[in-house]
Parts: sequence; C-alpha cells; structure tokens
Amino acid sequence: MPTITIKGVALGVSLASGMLLGGMAQAETMLRAVGNFSGNKLHVEEVERPFFNELDARDDLAVIYNPMDAIGVEAADALRLIRSGAFDVMSVQIGMASRDEPFFEGIDLAGVSQSLDAQREAVDAVREKFDERLQERFNAKLMTLWPFGPQMMFCNGDIDGVDDLAGKKVRVFTPSMSRLVEGLGATPVTLQFSEVYLALQRGVADCGVTAPSAGNNGKWPEVTDTFVPLPLSYSVQGHFMNLDTWNRFDEAQQQELTEAFARLEEQMWGLAYDVNDDAIACSTGQESCTQHEAYDMTLVELDGESRELVERIASESVLPVWAETCSDQYADCARVWNETVGESAGLSIQ
Repeated sequence: MPTITIKGVALGVSLASGMLLGGMAQAETMLRAVGNFSGNKLHVEEVERPFFNELDARDDLAVIYNPMDAIGVEAADALRLIRSGAFDVMSVQIGMASRDEPFFEGIDLAGVSQSLDAQREAVDAVREKFDERLQERFNAKLMTLWPFGPQMMFCNGDIDGVDDLAGKKVRVFTPSMSRLVEGLGATPVTLQFSEVYLALQRGVADCGVTAPSAGNNGKWPEVTDTFVPLPLSYSVQGHFMNLDTWNRFDEAQQQELTEAFARLEEQMWGLAYDVNDDAIACSTGQESCTQHEAYDMTLVELDGESRELVERIASESVLPVWAETCSDQYADCARVWNETVGESAGLSIQ
C-alpha cells in the first residue's frame, strides 16, 4: 500500500490498492481534475500533483490533472464549470468564484478572522452548511476547505504604514477585499494570480495581495520593493467534485475518497501554518530564511492600530454590504452566517 510523504507529512492515502467488489475489480472511472494556479508551486507541485497521481494509480480511477492556468480556466468560472460537469474535480478559489454564490465568500470575509486559528474555527463551523448549499446550487460535493494563509501586500513605493496605502492601486481578488481596500483609501484592481507579476512590473497595480509564500514563489519581490504584513483575509480554497461523478462511486469508494481528500486538506492547512513566516523572512532578506527565494524587500513595521482599522472597516463597510448581497440570493444567509462564522468570530449581522 503506497504512502506519499510531502514536507515530512505522510498522506498514506491507500489509493493504489485496487478495491474489489464481489471479487471483481471495479470499472475504471475517469476524473478530469483542475488544480490551482501553477505559480503556487508548493501547493501544485508538492501537494496537488502527487495527490492526483496517487489517485490515478488506483485500479478504479484514471485521472487527468492540470493546473487551471495551464488549460486556460478562469478562476471566476469554477462553480459553473463544476456544475456543468465540464470537469469532475476542481480546486476552487472561493472568493473569486463567489459572484455566482455570495454566501460562499462569507467563509473568508476580508477583515473578519483575526488569525489563522480563528479562520480554521470558522471553516469548521460552516463546513456542513457550505456543503449543503454547494450541492443544492452547483451539483457539487465539498471535498476540502483550506486557506493559503494570511493575505498580505507586496508593494512599490514609500510605505511606512497603512495611511500610505491611500491612492495606491491594489490587486485584490474578492468582493469583500475590494471594499476593505477602498476603506483604506486605495483603489482595488481585480486580477488573477497569473496576471499580477506583469501588472506590478508595468505599474497597472502598485500593490498585490496574496499569501507570503505564494508571492515569493510567484517572484513578486522581483517587481516590488516593500512588504506590508497586514493580514486582510486568508484566501480559503476548496476542492469540489461534481455530484454526478461522486454518485457514480459506491459507498466504499466514497469513504476511501473522503479519507484521501481529508489528508489532502490537512496537508494544505499544514502549508498555511508552516511556510508563510519563512516566506516573509526570505522576501525581506532575513537570516532565518531557509525554504524560499531570498530577496531584499523592506519590511513595514505595523502597530496595533492598523489591525483595529481593518476590523473597523470590516464591521462598518464589509459585513453590511455582503449581508445584503447574500440575502438577496439566500434568505437564510444572515442567520446561517451568524450561527457559524459569526459566532466563531464574535460578530453578528443584524
């Protein structure tokens, strides 16, 4: 029984054992899987690709895996593509795809969760309701939920604090992040991850928001000079499976796949916790750098007032607008959010 180990974490997925039913091998099922952006190398090359290769090694599965940008998939279209059956499994950047279901963005509203631990508590609280809504609206099964990590800013220009962000053009990728950036006096520019490097290089954007590890792996420090360690959100992602595909598996297969994807999710959470501090150290030229490319960006020192400002903008500008938009499509939106994410965050929508 093969076990794969990534960054010292054994996945042990029991994938290639070839399940038998009534003494006969199961018929092979094709899975067309779309992964994350190829620029997110740790997530794609060290976690997703080996995982789907192991799925492909099963006797009952044949898997075709590609990162989304390698085949021209737009992140914002993911929910529609998984609902239509164009793909069987997709890595979904939930905030980017939330135009089709605002409720989903509620899992990671900009400015709400104050730490990665708080974000995990929110994810666990809303998971069941999230899956119900996903199945109902998009004919898809929730397989994983995990974050890239704290979403911080890679910038150009003289920045000593959050006040200096006023007037900057800041790359964002979710509606709530746009409202938060506007509250900071900046102008949001919505771009896919793969578009950001050139945008920063050419001045289309002055700052780009992403996780420190993703930005370092995407070589953003080559085209920026200042790192602003202010967490705006945590970029929660998910792996979703088309429900018709899921229902083709028998109970034993579903159980094994559930356990396999749970291990995948745990590995992704491990990356969120383990790699981003090193990425900050490497991007800003600190001696503790070990796992990422070393650069010499200036690290901005922020005080507690910056975090308080983000929380105030979230409470006054992000939450009310999101709640109104969400409730227009989902009558129980506010109640469900209050009982799950809101309760874990100590917030409430009236």
